[in-house]
Amino acid sequence: MNIRKFVTPEIIFGQGALSQIGESAARSGASKVFVVTDQGIIEAGWVDRALYYLRNAGLEYEIFSSITSNPKDLEVAEGVAHYLRSRCDALVAVGGGSPADSAKAIATLATNGGELQDYEGVNKIRHPLPPMVIVPSTAGTGSEVSQFAIIVDHQRRLKMSIISKSLIPDIAIIDPELLNTKSPRLAAATGMDALSHAIESYVSLAATPLTDIHALSAIRLIFGNLKRSVFDRQDAGANHNMAMASLNAGIAFSNAILGAGHAMTHQIDGLLDTHHGETNATLLPHVMEFNLPVCRQKFDQIARQIDEISHEQERKGDFSERAIEAVSSLATEIGMRKSLADVGLKKESIKTLSQNALNDACLVTNPRDASAEDIEKMFLKAF
Repeated sequence: MNIRKFVTPEIIFGQGALSQIGESAARSGASKVFVVTDQGIIEAGWVDRALYYLRNAGLEYEIFSSITSNPKDLEVAEGVAHYLRSRCDALVAVGGGSPADSAKAIATLATNGGELQDYEGVNKIRHPLPPMVIVPSTAGTGSEVSQFAIIVDHQRRLKMSIISKSLIPDIAIIDPELLNTKSPRLAAATGMDALSHAIESYVSLAATPLTDIHALSAIRLIFGNLKRSVFDRQDAGANHNMAMASLNAGIAFSNAILGAGHAMTHQIDGLLDTHHGETNATLLPHVMEFNLPVCRQKFDQIARQIDEISHEQERKGDFSERAIEAVSSLATEIGMRKSLADVGLKKESIKTLSQNALNDACLVTNPRDASAEDIEKMFLKAF
């Protein structure tokens, strides 16, 4: 019997859902919350609005915003010290993947002790975490529903994958209105991040019928809405659908895990401090091409989410390569960089990055076995 577990947090979705943050935190048992965010979200005004709702719920709070776009272990350590000093009993993250992942990492160390490196890998968290409420401001990372926290090890200059059901937040609040203040570039990058989550989880060795439903829904929504969302940042319908796509992709990859693409992007992002979505956009078509021999039927299904398949195409019966072409075209149309050289990678780094990728937990569920040599070839094709 093939038994699988499928886990999600409580989800509150819709325009104006941010108003539920105070009641949600109070309901989780909080009396004083540690608000993890970044300067961009503060300047956009979302933190002030969140604090208003926290105060209305009778909650005290402490703000921590010393976080960069690729959060680092040193920033997490600073956050842990701040959390313990402030005697908070719950965490609220408002922002993109950086505040969300940082909040998870802070919660882990505050209750389990040690160093963040102790928890790298799968299921190494032993003690319960304080309540967590996550409010995403981007449509991409899916961290508000996932069992992942991705943090840069500043000494090794790579991203650590910390994976545990303990990291799934108690409550995820998704308010599409928060997407209005993203730049077109960030909308494009985070959208490609969500697409990579959906595709990699759909072909993952750990995929199930439950995760497939969410992954395919995300793919369909992204191809139908990402360009609109990028080119008109105030398109409420496109923003709503991209928020839903990111949520679906997050649920899918949290339960099915990912693949070689993320094992590779984690190495580049840790080395260069690049935007994760842009790196994914560059690598994804090449990883799909590598996986094609063992994924033709699933790539056929991906193509069906993108285009109406003609009777002639149905008769020929194999349009899996259309899925790869469509991903590459979408990335180009929304202005993503075309090569790893464009994001600043040097060829001499590729061999080390390829070897490091073998140790990333995401590689385990890639549908096709990949050696260091295979990974190096994919890096070079994307260069």
